[in-house]
Amino acid sequence: MELRFTKMQGAGNDFVMINAWNAPFELTRDEIRRLCDRRFGVGCDQLLVVERPQTDKADFKYRIFNQDGGEVEMCGNGARCFAVFVRDEGLTDKRRILCETMRGIIAPEVCDDGRVTVDMGAPSFAPADCGFVTDGISHLTRAADTLWQIRAGGEDNWVSVLSMGNPHAVKIVGDAMGAEIEAVGADFQKHPAFVNRVNVGFLEPVDRTHARLRVYERGVGETLACGTGACAAAVAGMRRGVFDETVDIQMKGGLLTIAWQGEDKSVFLTGPAEIVFKGVISV
Repeated sequence: MELRFTKMQGAGNDFVMINAWNAPFELTRDEIRRLCDRRFGVGCDQLLVVERPQTDKADFKYRIFNQDGGEVEMCGNGARCFAVFVRDEGLTDKRRILCETMRGIIAPEVCDDGRVTVDMGAPSFAPADCGFVTDGISHLTRAADTLWQIRAGGEDNWVSVLSMGNPHAVKIVGDAMGAEIEAVGADFQKHPAFVNRVNVGFLEPVDRTHARLRVYERGVGETLACGTGACAAAVAGMRRGVFDETVDIQMKGGLLTIAWQGEDKSVFLTGPAEIVFKGVISV
């Protein structure tokens, strides 16, 4: 089968985009893994599939598959790329686009400067929404935040746990770029407290409006950027009292801006989304 695709990136987080508006998406898990492979396929952090919505409240539906072929709930950088992709494909000329995901409807909006802002919805701190089993897990309070003690990578990690439509654990560190995140991130995936595994953020606050961040994503490993991870990190820092309501987060692949006005309010993610190339591959 010949499959047409578009390769995109948002702050270095890269995606293979598939237009399944007129034809059903029928790749198997193994085919998805091969397509995402950087040696045997196109290569990407995640595969994103655009489909017709299942509700009249949305313009589109999009699905997200990790490198391991597993389908996941949400991707902030992917949402920005999605907005640019459907306009480039001629599927819409709207700048604010309503998109159905596994975790509800999101609304990315293409800005005048070419960046995209996504209303990511309100974060949830309920353990059940994060697939987080708290039985036997020690915790403490820091300002408005709760920190949980997770043993991983041979050390005790005190982390914020929250959902941005997908589960996140955020740890504040002194030097994000020098942190040894592979062992810790991999161990988090095996921890029984996280039923559906978890994305792990290593956050270094610089000042009240700037931070550095690295994220170990479940099913992928470290990526150059993670949109939901940046949102989770910003929210965690704001709840701990270390950030203002808007913070620029520098990741290895680029800069993301996060704005949040507090409990029950939506988180807004702004950043780049660019087409890298287009092609056709035999699957």
